[in-house]
Amino acid sequence: MENIKLFELAERYHKLFPKHDMIATKTSGKMRTYSSSEYIETTNNIGYGLLNLGINKNDKICIISLNRPEWSLIDMGINKIGAVNVGIYANITRAEYKYIINDCGAKIIFVGSNEIYNTIKGLDLEIECLEHIFSFDQIEGVNNWLDIVENGVINPQEEQMNKIQKQIIPQDLFTLIYTSGTTGKPKGVMLNHSNVISQITTLKEKLPIGINDRAISFLPLCHVFERMIEYFYMFKGVSIYYAQSLETLGEDLKEIQPTIMPTVPRLLEKVYDKILTKGSELKGLKKKLFFWAVELGLKHEYNGKNGIWYEFQLAIANKIIFNKWREAVGGNIRFIVSGASALQERIAKIFTAAQMPVLEGYGLSETSPVISVNLAHTKNAHYGTVGTVIPGVELKLVHEEGMREGEGEITIKGPNVMMGYYNKPEETKKVIDKDGWFHTGDIGCLIKGKYLKITDRKKEIFKTSGGKYIAPQVMENRFKESRLIEQIIVIGEGEKHPAALIMPSEEGIKFWCHKHNINFLNMKEVINKKAILEKFNKEIEKYNNFFNPYERIKKFELISEPWSVDGGELTATMKLRRKNILAKYQHLYKKIYNTES
Repeated sequence: MENIKLFELAERYHKLFPKHDMIATKTSGKMRTYSSSEYIETTNNIGYGLLNLGINKNDKICIISLNRPEWSLIDMGINKIGAVNVGIYANITRAEYKYIINDCGAKIIFVGSNEIYNTIKGLDLEIECLEHIFSFDQIEGVNNWLDIVENGVINPQEEQMNKIQKQIIPQDLFTLIYTSGTTGKPKGVMLNHSNVISQITTLKEKLPIGINDRAISFLPLCHVFERMIEYFYMFKGVSIYYAQSLETLGEDLKEIQPTIMPTVPRLLEKVYDKILTKGSELKGLKKKLFFWAVELGLKHEYNGKNGIWYEFQLAIANKIIFNKWREAVGGNIRFIVSGASALQERIAKIFTAAQMPVLEGYGLSETSPVISVNLAHTKNAHYGTVGTVIPGVELKLVHEEGMREGEGEITIKGPNVMMGYYNKPEETKKVIDKDGWFHTGDIGCLIKGKYLKITDRKKEIFKTSGGKYIAPQVMENRFKESRLIEQIIVIGEGEKHPAALIMPSEEGIKFWCHKHNINFLNMKEVINKKAILEKFNKEIEKYNNFFNPYERIKKFELISEPWSVDGGELTATMKLRRKNILAKYQHLYKKIYNTES
């Protein structure tokens, strides 16, 4: 591994892979590209401009924005002067923004849009450390990011920047990643340069991507998964195209035609459900062929293990059915990289069968993030797992009461483990023990002695009043295989049996109602219909059969309003905020457990 520093990635990119489209996005109806030379020039000027504003090495700067080229440019400008970028989600509350900005001591905030600015407006008067607010969009009365670029052009501080860069060492704090806070207040994960570089070192031979590849970026750049993988793209010479928004993602995929698509499981599940709904609307032979291909894909095994006849049939399915699936995501996908939460095995199988191999990774903000990855494009892969632990990382499973035989809490050591939580030494001690093992809080087991399988979260396992342990994530993933279930939370801690709150899939419900001549007005009205409740009873019983009698869901309530990030039910990476959901639906919880006979 060459001795590369993160702030040198742009110069290295230009030297090895000079491109006209190092990064790009569509704006005002036209594709705006930044060449590698323009990227270097702009980020240098940002660095100079920040120095002119009095920003020093180790000072904190926040970016609050959806993904766009300016995010990457400001980030690299910050890196070049040894300051610390603190990316923050673009959809949290003013109180949360205030807490994080105060906690990290940020001097500057960059906001993406007027909507975000209106949420944080005036915080510079409330927070002592905060000196400046800049925007990416043109907002009346707000300083624009281009002012910093212009300041750097007028007064370049090349000598000072070079001096700082010579002082940067691998152990220096590189970034703070604030956890999405499924429990309690967000904690600032401290990652140093070495943490991130170790990921590039380890993965550079694992993912065969390079100068001819084009990646689409839509997962939040403030999340460690997307942030790290974009540095990896820079190291490998990949072009990065930013989607305009999640709403335009389908359109963006067709225009950008990416070869690499990082995503989270929930988005892949939604794509799959939409495809199935469209397939269900087909007639006659077309419909039969469609579902023949689906059934075939769901049986997929790696490396031709199903035999020659299966592979022959799959080749036909790919030519006449799955080719349309590939066209829907641009037609050129070589890899789908999934992370942030558990991926259903059937989703991995069907997309991999359709010649869009899904590489499922596992990790946390605290581990920079990758701990393991299922290398679907190699002979070293296993469905239902997050693959093998990456080189340089040690893994130890710590078994405790309530865990199945062979299971244990996943603990790791390695160069990817964080420095600790910012300003929270006691919290750090809770997760990194005296021997240096980081306790992930996830429970897993090893398949065939080497493939890591995540079974649940340690904090989420609960015990019924009968003393039986329930692993909710395992159950929830199984029930979400139903086309009628969008989201589900399994509940019942200290109660006689498990139950569930279910957010139905509107698309699935509409299709089922249409098929059975049931009038669909809206979700609130339809979930109270007798026929719908009977159908859900049958669905629950169908999936209950996969579990032991004491694990089976005995009662459920349907939710009419969708769960969302803005509503507080989901994290930015689509994980359930269990405490928030239980608090919001206490009346339904009481209805379930207070009406038992």
